[in-house]
Amino acid sequence: MLTERQRHILSAIVDDYIRSAEPIGSRSISKRGDVGFSPATIRNEMSDLEEMGFLEQPHTSAGRIPSHKGYRYYVDHLMAYGDQSVDEDIGVMKQFFADRLQQMERVIQQVAMILSQVTPYTSIVMGPEMLTTTMKHLQIVPLNERTAVAIVVTNTGQVENRTVTIPEGIPMSEIEKFVNILNTRLKNVPLLHFKSKLYTEIASEMSRYVSGYEELLVMLDSIIEREEERVFLGGATNMLTQPEFKDVDKVKSILDLLAETPKIIQLFEGTSAAGGIQVRIGSENKLEAVNDCSFITATYAFEGQTLGTIGILGPTRMDYAKMIKLLDHLSKDMTQLMERWYK
Repeated sequence: MLTERQRHILSAIVDDYIRSAEPIGSRSISKRGDVGFSPATIRNEMSDLEEMGFLEQPHTSAGRIPSHKGYRYYVDHLMAYGDQSVDEDIGVMKQFFADRLQQMERVIQQVAMILSQVTPYTSIVMGPEMLTTTMKHLQIVPLNERTAVAIVVTNTGQVENRTVTIPEGIPMSEIEKFVNILNTRLKNVPLLHFKSKLYTEIASEMSRYVSGYEELLVMLDSIIEREEERVFLGGATNMLTQPEFKDVDKVKSILDLLAETPKIIQLFEGTSAAGGIQVRIGSENKLEAVNDCSFITATYAFEGQTLGTIGILGPTRMDYAKMIKLLDHLSKDMTQLMERWYK
């Protein structure tokens, strides 16, 4: 258990390090008007905080920086929301929602963009929920010999119509067999795993019962490939502006991860089920590429059903209070927008 003085000093160190990205010394903390302790007292407390694992000392500096444990304690116990320079950013987003009620995917894409503009970090928006959305029913309705409309219904009640090209020489009777197998074998399969299950488990059954199934699988690709478009990135290169990521290899591994939709989705695993605001600091993230990052997420919903998740990825030296407040407001605005959209 930290003493009140240790809590005060740790909070000041985290706040100053977030702003400066430079190791913090006892003298600079003592000059803060809200601290009121001598440099010697602060130095002793900093040594104790380091022994307890809340601070680290870079070998090139006499100052200290917060450890992952220190950030976690700060987020859980010390962070203040009152005086944050986030209201103007919230106002920008509120104006966006007030002025625009557009097609849902367009809105989600613009949310990722605007979030990356008002923060120095990378924004990721998923929606509708990639991890839990499943196919409830698929129907293919022919318009003519070569064109049809594919109707996809998900467990969230969403209905999407997509125009597809029917492979030449494939009769409608074979397409009906194809669709019946899909509706039987892939019902309630998460869209995230739809494609892999299709090619590993369903293809062999298709080969026995459906003529021209290979061409039909290609047609199906055009229906399901758009699910990957449901992950929207903003400010991926914002990482390059952070002093922590001057190491080319380190930032390359992060950018490589952001280029692969399945890995991005892995990053979000467990966040929607937990609900609310989730903060993962450093090694609390499951993927090694982002072990030097923090990831803050918030969900948006409709009538209690999670539709998607908004995330901010940045260095562990993140302005947690501002980002959490921003995401809290944004998730509520997104929920209101989804209610208007669905109704």
